[in-house]
Amino acid sequence: MIATTCVYCGCGCGLFIHVEDGRAVGVSPNPAHPISRGRLCVKGWLAADFVHHPDRLRAPLIRRGGRMVRSSWEEALTATAERLKEIREEAGPGAVGVLTSAKGTNEENYLFAKLARAGLRTNNVDHVARLCHAPSVAGLGAALGSGAMTNPIRGLLSSDAILVTGSNTTEQHPLVAATILEAQSRGAALIVADPRRTQIASLADHRLAPRLGTDVAWINGLLNLILEGGLADEEFIRERTAGFDALKDSVSKYTPEVVEKISGIPPRDLEAAAAAFGEAPRAAVVYAMGTTQHSNGTENVLALANLVLATGNLGREGTGICPLRGHQNVQGACDMGALPNVYSGYQKVEDPAARGRMEAAWGTDLPPAPGLTAVEMMEAAKEGRLKGLFISGENPMMSYPDRGLVGRALESLEFLAVAEIFPTETTALADVVLPAASFAEKDGTFTSTERRVQRVRRAVPPPGEARPEVEVAAALLRRLGVPAEYASPEEVMAEIASVTPSYGGISYPRLGTAGLSWPCPDPDHPGTEILHKESFPIGRARFFPVDLLAAGSDPEYPLLLTTGRSLFHFHTGSMTRRTPLLDRELPKPAVEMNPEDAAALGVRSGGGVVVESASGSLEVEARTTDSVPPGTVFFPFHFAEAPANLLTAADLDPRSKIPEFKRTPVRIRRLEG
Repeated sequence: MIATTCVYCGCGCGLFIHVEDGRAVGVSPNPAHPISRGRLCVKGWLAADFVHHPDRLRAPLIRRGGRMVRSSWEEALTATAERLKEIREEAGPGAVGVLTSAKGTNEENYLFAKLARAGLRTNNVDHVARLCHAPSVAGLGAALGSGAMTNPIRGLLSSDAILVTGSNTTEQHPLVAATILEAQSRGAALIVADPRRTQIASLADHRLAPRLGTDVAWINGLLNLILEGGLADEEFIRERTAGFDALKDSVSKYTPEVVEKISGIPPRDLEAAAAAFGEAPRAAVVYAMGTTQHSNGTENVLALANLVLATGNLGREGTGICPLRGHQNVQGACDMGALPNVYSGYQKVEDPAARGRMEAAWGTDLPPAPGLTAVEMMEAAKEGRLKGLFISGENPMMSYPDRGLVGRALESLEFLAVAEIFPTETTALADVVLPAASFAEKDGTFTSTERRVQRVRRAVPPPGEARPEVEVAAALLRRLGVPAEYASPEEVMAEIASVTPSYGGISYPRLGTAGLSWPCPDPDHPGTEILHKESFPIGRARFFPVDLLAAGSDPEYPLLLTTGRSLFHFHTGSMTRRTPLLDRELPKPAVEMNPEDAAALGVRSGGGVVVESASGSLEVEARTTDSVPPGTVFFPFHFAEAPANLLTAADLDPRSKIPEFKRTPVRIRRLEG
């Protein structure tokens, strides 16, 4: 049995991979792990089932004459480095970019960010956090000085009230949901805000069902009621925050009646939720992509930050604001500087002192201006400004908004290289494909949603000629003239610790079974489970008044589409759809409709429909359910045969540049025949 960390969601569950004759034959939970505590979700129990799938990429491929043919590693790596270097020299550093992966280890993400900056001399580096929690980094960073989860998951067991919003927790983060429900059984009030009646919403003590896109209104309404009821923590506000008076004035207009008009939440429901949260000695907020994946996602996060600050729910056990990361290493990829504006540890590229430290460490000059975000790279590629791209472990053809635009963008590139474990819709467009090792075939670390840095351990060898991406990144760096002689991923972590203050005390020997939570600044530091106990990195935390801008309706597209995951699949399905037991549970997609909408359109459950938006259309089966309200439809995005992102558009939040995934106007018509 090899102890490692689960490859799926951001919970960071500990598990054992069972090995027989060099093959991963099963998984069991680690009873000593602080999150899993001897439990796993259905995906976790089956986490090794895709590892030996016959579809695995086993050798490098190069496109010749329109066909992908097998090549050597030497040829593939040299071609990748030389083409990217040629494009940089001919068109400038802004013409190349790197997309890293939240499925990759910290060490891989650090080296790919180093590849972009020191090797290609560009800050055009980003990853899937742009599509999930960029508003958390922007919003919590502005309000609190840190964009990370403030408290550990198990701390929720001490909460007296828990507000869950924008999170289908029982399906997306099952072990977090188990902790929340255990807290509820101990007496915590569970408040859930979600337009859909998810399982956790049906179990709530107080359920709020807002209209899509109205989060700022009902959160401001909660806060207004709390302030009017004298439930604010005046001492905390006075001693540790700034800007409260402006906030108080701003939320005063969000009366229960105004909130009902905007969001549809009845005043009695809002008032009950406000009392439950405001009167709780210790209250916490848990949220996920239903909060962030909006063109006003940063405002949603700032509104939640205002709520916890005004009630003094920070810096103590059982309190906090807890963004749930979607991938197992979204947090770590951000920590490692796989973002266009920061180095590892969120050191800004525009800061001369930070840039000077990294230049000294890496032995080269570095670009001073922030680069393009992931979605901006697609637009730049379509326009011909971005000409060369390296992608590690991401599938933009499935996961990015406006699939049509993404396809045109990737086809417009002069050169595209992709490192992956399986063939995907994106590798199909590549000039070079590099076969990568899966989580079960490499060493490294992941950082979970609660900032817990944990070991990933090799259990079995990679198939064929596949390699860990630490080796791929180091080989490309050397070919671009950057020294990168690492004997192991452990040496990469030692470099990370030397240049990243929050990881300064992280080392493999210290991580053990439970890992360490950053900030961990030196080798004697025990790690930090609860942030902001005594102070904030920015001195005083800041209130930011936010208002809801009314979203217009479109009579041509009268329904609102929201997208998300299912219990049985993960992200673009490349791993879970190759796990037979998971694919059996949900083998094909369906658009979920309220029975009223279906009846009005003459659609029956199980019948075919065409779903159309301004971006595109697709044919899919309809499924009627009262878990979605009238006027709203839900569609999972795991299925290549019916890609949800044909319908979504790249409408960006101006602050965090996250696209709008949760509110797309669509129309539906019955498929005849």
